[in-house]
Amino acid sequence: MNKLLLVVFALAGICPVSAQLPEVIDGSLYRHESFKSVFVTPRHVDVWLPEGYSPSKKYNVLYMHDGQMLFDANTTWNKLSWDADDVISLLRKENKIKDLILVGVWNGGDSRHADYFPQKAFELLSAAERDSIYKAVRSNNASVFHQYSIQSDNYLRFLVQELKPFIDSSYSTYTDREHTFIAGSSMGGLISLYAICEYPGIFGGAACLSTHWPGIFVMENNPIPALFFSYMEAHLPDPATHKIYFDYGDATLDAFYPPLQDKADAVMIKKGFTVNNWQTKYFPGENHSEIAWNKRLHFPLTFLLGK
Repeated sequence: MNKLLLVVFALAGICPVSAQLPEVIDGSLYRHESFKSVFVTPRHVDVWLPEGYSPSKKYNVLYMHDGQMLFDANTTWNKLSWDADDVISLLRKENKIKDLILVGVWNGGDSRHADYFPQKAFELLSAAERDSIYKAVRSNNASVFHQYSIQSDNYLRFLVQELKPFIDSSYSTYTDREHTFIAGSSMGGLISLYAICEYPGIFGGAACLSTHWPGIFVMENNPIPALFFSYMEAHLPDPATHKIYFDYGDATLDAFYPPLQDKADAVMIKKGFTVNNWQTKYFPGENHSEIAWNKRLHFPLTFLLGK
């Protein structure tokens, strides 16, 4: 990395990633530790820059949730990773996508579900239904929401009002909707869809992999998916200026998704989305894991950022 670029980073308060942090095969990774917010709990933000990054040119920006899972399996809780830097670097070398930087926003740990659950859809539930959902547990009897109330509107305020201005002032980015994208998997898929619906002037494209339409882990008599679809029908952005990508498998947790994704697709068609601005891909036999998402990450990248 040249001296000029190091000076630019130093002035912005950006420190190169140290040895104990995720390693990337290509490009460079920088960490902003415990990024402070008035809206959500502090969390790390990892910024990946492509090989040859130069402050003299402009870059698209892709914001991804669960940032601690994106780069290096040696540093993740389950020893799995998207290896997103590898996928992006290969597509760049093949001249298939536009130049971009990747902003990996760590989840808030115990607040993850509360941060990612679309709030305006939740508020359509009755008081009794909301109370029941807050009492939801996982298969191991651990609380889904812990002590947090659903706060995804604040999470999006954090992204739009605090993080994006910081990224745009610290790195050489295009700042407009056409060049700003958001992506995630599972609950991260839900919040990515919610983000493009709530902030259509900020995000021009969203990638929603293995979208967790059930919202919680109780599947019988679950009112949540229908509310998500109602919310979509009322709030999807203009298909003339936005692109949305969905996908799903049918193994492990993804086994619940095929009939629900069909209903989401029906809403997309009803709202005027076509093959030009929307894709849904089905991957038979694929499960709910970073390995599965790594294998197909090139599809949303080329759809949203293809040359």
